[in-house]
Amino acid sequence: MKTEIATNYIRKKKLPFIWCSGCGHGIALASILRAVDSIGWKKDEVCMISGIGCCGRMPGYVDCHTLHTTHGRALTFATGIKLANPSLKVIVVMGDGDAVAIGGNHFIHTARRNTDITAIICNNYIYGMTGGQASPTTPRGSFASTAPYGAAEPPFDIVELAIGCGASYVARGTVYHVPALDKLLKKALLHKGFSVVDVLSTCPTAYGRRNKMRTPVENFMWLKENTIGISVVKGKTKEEIGEKILIGEFLNVLRPEYTELYEKEIVEKAKSIRS
Repeated sequence: MKTEIATNYIRKKKLPFIWCSGCGHGIALASILRAVDSIGWKKDEVCMISGIGCCGRMPGYVDCHTLHTTHGRALTFATGIKLANPSLKVIVVMGDGDAVAIGGNHFIHTARRNTDITAIICNNYIYGMTGGQASPTTPRGSFASTAPYGAAEPPFDIVELAIGCGASYVARGTVYHVPALDKLLKKALLHKGFSVVDVLSTCPTAYGRRNKMRTPVENFMWLKENTIGISVVKGKTKEEIGEKILIGEFLNVLRPEYTELYEKEIVEKAKSIRS
């Protein structure tokens, strides 16, 4: 992160970060702030909201409007904020468990409404802060404190879930492919409607050490070796792609946005009836 960006957007009195060495969440935060800075938004235009978990600590370090909410409820608070002040640029940062486990129902309906919110999911395949339990995105066969013999459940694909529920911008990046992540986040922030970026992050402490990736380098190399750009796979067979995870932009469409619809179809009608 450039020094001037850190100085402008970080609450320096809150440093140092709480994240473990090798955690990808700091890289994700830096990418978010670079995207915000490149757009040129002022700090009082931006509201960053989180739930509970390692990712949930992000807003505490950012010098803009911030809110640290309850587990799985960040999108609910964000919807209320956006309806109350539609001019705010609302960014929600969540972990994989926070977003699609306890927060899954809110994720579904925020996507369905297409509320103008950017949801950034730091997806490290595990509950990092609360004991290393398996999450909805833990790959089958991976180990966790609640999966000592390997996870048996099929994981959610956050990209497919977001598209199926009605999000109008959907992308996936990683904390290894940082320049590409910067671009995806900037497009998501500028998109009008519910935008989702699934950010594959690293967790050497809770996930890596249980899955033969004890060092930060091993975790980042896993991201490098097990992902492939969506633009690269064109013309390739399923056998050539194998089990690699697709990264890039999956959906970018325009649909009616919820706060505008609410203002037009509910608020204005109510005013006309009262008058």
